[in-house]
Amino acid sequence: MVAGTSSSAASRASPTVAPQHTAPAKRGKDYRPLIGTAYLHTVIDDHSRVAYAEICPDEKTTTAIGVLRRAVDWFAARGVNVERVLSDYGSCYRSYGWRDACTELEIAHKRTRPYRPQTNGKIERSHRTLADGWAYARLYPSTAKRDAALPGWLHFYNHHRAHSALGGKPPVTRLTNLPGHRN
Repeated sequence: MVAGTSSSAASRASPTVAPQHTAPAKRGKDYRPLIGTAYLHTVIDDHSRVAYAEICPDEKTTTAIGVLRRAVDWFAARGVNVERVLSDYGSCYRSYGWRDACTELEIAHKRTRPYRPQTNGKIERSHRTLADGWAYARLYPSTAKRDAALPGWLHFYNHHRAHSALGGKPPVTRLTNLPGHRN
């Protein structure tokens, strides 16, 4: 079983308009407002295309390791044993901490070829689907509302959305060893 992990660029919801009497929004190094910025860490099962995602405040090594651990547990609850992980060359995935976490979890870590997004096509396509179907599908009144919509959208994606690479079936249909289900 192969699981891919990557983190998308910052996805932004439409910022809410602050009343005139409030303090100005916090700004980053580039002077852009920090409101609505989040990092989506995504793990996809290579065989079934079942997706796990978390919205995180950063792309640090400790965050990526935490996501990996929770994803491994989440997939295990669905009968999927994660054996390998494919990641890009983000700094968190090149760290000793990531290497040590993969070793501890008995997961082989592979990296995509540099400057070849085709190598990581499944995760890249899932990020586009997430952007089109969830992040930018509608105007959210706040970042919190957008974030709250993610679990429901992931359920739809995994259990109900037809997937062209799976013959028009949703990803969960490829998991044949779901607990409580008989084949």
